[in-house]
Amino acid sequence: MKTMRGPGLFLAQFVGDTAPFDGWDAITAWAAERGYLGVQVPSGAAQLMDLEQAASSRGYAEDLAGAAAANGVTITELSAHVQGQLVAVHPAYDALFDGFAPAGLRGNPAARQEWAVDQVRKTIDASANLGLDRMAAFSGALAWPYLYPWPQRPAGLVAAAFDELAARWRPILDHADSRGVDICFEIHPGEDLHDGVSFEMFLDRVDQHPRARMLYDPSHYVLQQLDYLDNIDIYAERIGMFHVKDAEFNPTGRQGVYGGYQPWVQRAGRFRSPGDGQVDFGAVFSRLTAHGFDGWAVVEWECALKHPEDGAREGAAFVRDHIIRVTDHAFDDFAGAGTDDAANRRMLGLDR
Repeated sequence: MKTMRGPGLFLAQFVGDTAPFDGWDAITAWAAERGYLGVQVPSGAAQLMDLEQAASSRGYAEDLAGAAAANGVTITELSAHVQGQLVAVHPAYDALFDGFAPAGLRGNPAARQEWAVDQVRKTIDASANLGLDRMAAFSGALAWPYLYPWPQRPAGLVAAAFDELAARWRPILDHADSRGVDICFEIHPGEDLHDGVSFEMFLDRVDQHPRARMLYDPSHYVLQQLDYLDNIDIYAERIGMFHVKDAEFNPTGRQGVYGGYQPWVQRAGRFRSPGDGQVDFGAVFSRLTAHGFDGWAVVEWECALKHPEDGAREGAAFVRDHIIRVTDHAFDDFAGAGTDDAANRRMLGLDR
């Protein structure tokens, strides 16, 4: 077993155009002041880092890490969620996801995808230059519009979507392997990799690629009514990253999992700040620790009710209180008999 690292904070929900969220030095100092030891960084946030330089210059990457360290935090991982989403986009979502790409690429899905793949590869290279062995991403989705089997899906439709998804990601995974970096796909509704079964379908098509791993976030499993503790037991060897995010699911006679097109506050299932929802984080931290999870516990603030700065402040203490410092000896060692093989045989009556 290993003691989990943390608390870390995912900066994607905080970076912006106003201080202290508009620059690397200021935001890392702000995170440290709120009790964080690490920050997870969206690689496309130009206010925080120059991805081109981080991917091509180890010196620039070291300066970036050094500036964070001077403020008291380390870089936990880089994230290419937004860019990964654009690796595979169904045409029904083209207009919505065009906003994720540079303005000059909008309306050109092929150019947008090419840009996204390049961005993910550069995030891999930047991770390697920073000395990080894992990064986060969304998988994107081609089959998502057909999630519910009505109208009836024609034979082979889902298989074709996953074949294509795997074909797009396999060269990226191979590049990640050459740089010693795992790609941790956040298992997330809206992505083709949204639960264990769909993740396994993808793994089968990339030949169980060793660099394809999971970003575990129990909040997404609460909203799907998936057993988030059993999921750890099943996929422990594939879980490479951990988002500490809470959720609650309160179905009524009017709505359930699908939410009735309501805004977040009015949905039966909604995200909450850590400790305000229904996730049993004591059990989650225990289960991950027992399985030897060696990564960071990173707060991702997404709450339908609470202010983000309050969620960030409370989240640091919440994670710190849940991290289990693992023991280096068994609790009953004091009663050990100190026997040897010969004594064991005598105790079993084998030397009569």
